[in-house]
Amino acid sequence: MHLKNILEQINAVTGSLFTSKVLEERAEKEAENESSSDTAAGDQIYDWSAGLEDTDDSHLYFSPDHGNVVFASAIDGWGFGIEHFAKLYSQKIGIKPALLLKTLWGDYYLNTKAKKIMKGDQSKGKKPLFVQLVLDNIWSLYEAVMKRDKEKIEKIVTSLGLKIGPRESRHADPKVHLNAICSQWLPISDAVLSMVCSKLPSPLDITPERVEKLMCVGAKTFDSLPPETQELKSAFLKCSSEGTAPVIVFVSKMFAVDAKALPHNKPRPLTQEEIAQRRELAKQRHAEKVAASQGKEVPEKPPSENSSEGSGNSGDKKGEEQQLTDQMDLVTSKAAKQEADNKESFIAFARVFSGVVRRGQKIFVLGPKYDPAESLHKLSSQCSATDDLPLVPHMSCCTLENLYLLMGRELEELEEVPAGNVLGIGGLQDFVLKSATLSTSPACPPFTPLNFEATPIVRVAVEPKHPSDMPQLVRGMKLLNQADPCVQVLIQETGEHVLVTAGEVHLQRCLDDLKERFAKIEISVSAPIIPFRETITRPPKVDMVNEEIGKQQKVAVIHQTKEDQSKIPEGIQVDSDGLVTISTPNKQATLSVRALPLPEEVTRLLEENSDLIRTMEQLSTSLNEDKNTHEINQKTMDKIKEFKQKLEQNLQGRKWRNAVDHIWSFGPRKCGPNILLHKFEGYKNSVWQCLENAEKEVSKYGDFDNSIVSGFQLATLSGPMCEEPLMGVCFAVEKWEMNKVGEMLPTKSRDSGECDAVEHKESEEAVSPTSTCTADICSENEHEQSSQTVPKSLEKNSKNKGEVSLMDCYGPFSGQLIATMKEACRYALQAKPQRLMAAMYTCEIMATAEVLGRVYAVLSKREGRVLQEEMKEGTDVFIIKAVLPVAESFGFADEIRKRTSGLASPQLVFSHWEIISSDPFWVPTTEEEYLHFGEKADSENQARKYMNAVRKRKGLYVEEKIVEHAEKQRTLSRNK
Repeated sequence: MHLKNILEQINAVTGSLFTSKVLEERAEKEAENESSSDTAAGDQIYDWSAGLEDTDDSHLYFSPDHGNVVFASAIDGWGFGIEHFAKLYSQKIGIKPALLLKTLWGDYYLNTKAKKIMKGDQSKGKKPLFVQLVLDNIWSLYEAVMKRDKEKIEKIVTSLGLKIGPRESRHADPKVHLNAICSQWLPISDAVLSMVCSKLPSPLDITPERVEKLMCVGAKTFDSLPPETQELKSAFLKCSSEGTAPVIVFVSKMFAVDAKALPHNKPRPLTQEEIAQRRELAKQRHAEKVAASQGKEVPEKPPSENSSEGSGNSGDKKGEEQQLTDQMDLVTSKAAKQEADNKESFIAFARVFSGVVRRGQKIFVLGPKYDPAESLHKLSSQCSATDDLPLVPHMSCCTLENLYLLMGRELEELEEVPAGNVLGIGGLQDFVLKSATLSTSPACPPFTPLNFEATPIVRVAVEPKHPSDMPQLVRGMKLLNQADPCVQVLIQETGEHVLVTAGEVHLQRCLDDLKERFAKIEISVSAPIIPFRETITRPPKVDMVNEEIGKQQKVAVIHQTKEDQSKIPEGIQVDSDGLVTISTPNKQATLSVRALPLPEEVTRLLEENSDLIRTMEQLSTSLNEDKNTHEINQKTMDKIKEFKQKLEQNLQGRKWRNAVDHIWSFGPRKCGPNILLHKFEGYKNSVWQCLENAEKEVSKYGDFDNSIVSGFQLATLSGPMCEEPLMGVCFAVEKWEMNKVGEMLPTKSRDSGECDAVEHKESEEAVSPTSTCTADICSENEHEQSSQTVPKSLEKNSKNKGEVSLMDCYGPFSGQLIATMKEACRYALQAKPQRLMAAMYTCEIMATAEVLGRVYAVLSKREGRVLQEEMKEGTDVFIIKAVLPVAESFGFADEIRKRTSGLASPQLVFSHWEIISSDPFWVPTTEEEYLHFGEKADSENQARKYMNAVRKRKGLYVEEKIVEHAEKQRTLSRNK
């Protein structure tokens, strides 16, 4: 019954996935039909069927009679499919194997008298056929071995025709004896291999859709690839091993092996001649030892006739020198061998999709960013890696030194590998970092890299204990980055070497590998660096004691507001609604910025479509730079339109009216979960210009809009609370005023003095007296040039007095705009309720009922929150699903195991970012809060604790008391 329940649960999950897939396909078809249909609205007939009735899903489910289930016990070394017992019992009972295969699993039983298989075992109280013929035999074997029934064991072994060694049969642990019997009777390797051969699809069964998906990286589509590249699709589908077929290999990862494990480093077997020589040498040494023991003199070789005493002495000296040289060579060879043994070698885990890979073959190595469209302009599609070729970005040539057959931990050398096989390739560590595509054709595109569910989130700074070991650390981190596909290695601006890992266990494994395998030095590791995000929320409706804000008796609120206003410098205006107005230092431009919290759905949508946003930015850049935009294909445009529609659906309401059309940029890094809007008149550019396939319009603000965007990017990259990136914030620029043309012309700065009135009389008549030169130090020639060119530009721009000059858009004024925009965003953010966002793990814990309370105690202590609790059917194990902050996860697994005596084991996977509800800057302001929290309000604030920890790590100012509990006295007699 338990086995049936397991299969039913698995099939239920499979069925739900299949149903969702069918419904998604149906929705896509309906959308296509609606766009293509021209029928009137009254003639449309809605189809209420879900489409599940017409689809065949029988091949998806797991059932032993389909031959896709193996019953196994890895710990005891046995495994079988029901076809094994169907063949066995068909000879004994005399029933056809096909009939036994259908009835061995299900509601059937064996009528021993009639020797017939009958249906309805439960209704008649009979044992199922599977229990009668299969499980009873296995249980009887277990019972006999565990109870050490020698007679029964011998009978079973004899009947099965097995040979068990005396060592296993006499072992003190009965499990060893059981494993020896089961591994011979029902070897698990045979069961799994037969399942792989019969059920896994052939390489020839690859679908055209999967081929196109493999060949298209990012937002590219198959139609946008060059014709030479599209022709390779047939090579994928044929999976040909002919000599004319192009070789296409995908390297999915690199893994490190000990150099001793390589086949060419293992000692080779001796030949018959070498064995005979060694035997003769051993006999001679034995004869010498026997002669020496009997006191006989060992016969020496007669000296040469023309040798003298002097020549003998010189011969002795030469012999000593030769002996010393041999000893030095031996020491050198030993050191070289030891160094080779300590060296780590990298093997590429790869699969051949087309052609035959041969040892010593020269081949192209294509990196993940390789673009065949660019390279085919420089190279011919018929060229090979052996030709002299020009330098192409992200493409190199290498020789395949060694090919290996991966046999578990063992490696077997191969000369060639045909298409459809998995292999290991040696000697690629200098050409491949983590993944790559190998091909004999330069038209081959790079394959889509693998995606890993584990997101690197935990980072530590690493440094050697001895500074002289820094080169070994750098080399070791490079090797670790190549060996582990989930780890990231960074060098920060401060010069720190940082490891980014998926969690605590992964971090410990990476540090151990770094110390023991790759760097082999002592290292110092910092405390884990936990990332946070900064955001804003809507003003709360209730205070910290759940009283409605605005109806309490306020105490010291006036003093609190005065303190807040004193933090805002002069020249910056902040109104009651959070609108911040700020001017540049030279008073030439004024900005008004407001910060708004984005809905959670929009933030999630921006995170999920970061790659698409990056593609939009690339397309817009290519349009502005007048590049060839043949890569803008219809599918990419459809994705962008769908993304825009989803944003419009989620940004509803009066304050978000037409907000999607006015999106100026995303940030940080132009693809993050924050939005910049423009709500001032006279500006029409947006991120959606790639949909209109139009170039950027030249506005009256010129190229200074790039400075505003750069200031927004800097502001979203580091927030005001603890210099962490922002998330879920919208900045709206509601006003951008710039002075007239005469005031904006590039002239000499006031700091360097005004230009000479005599030499520049003409220019002073045209330019206002307050104008200055842009350059800090101007030569006489530059003065003459400026005096000649300024009036012309004035004549050009005097026609439109309201326009701003485009000159010097990358000069000092653009830098002032960047800094002003950054400060405006920071003050607009501080005018709203600020909150920290913590990275959260999804935690799944399996625990028994006895330790359930202890698990909850550990979760609540570490700020965890239980989402779901359910009991696993057929067992006494509970499955608890919870969320836990990453900052509180260190030592969590160890603490749970200690508190539950190993009966509960957690599994942590990064899930999402979550707002910490407490305000890090909260102070009591009402009478109720003073009564509840006291005057000092020194109860622990989780958000403030996290914020201060990050600020301390970054060297920022932290507001905290140096002396705690100063009102308490400490005397010499009693230490209170």
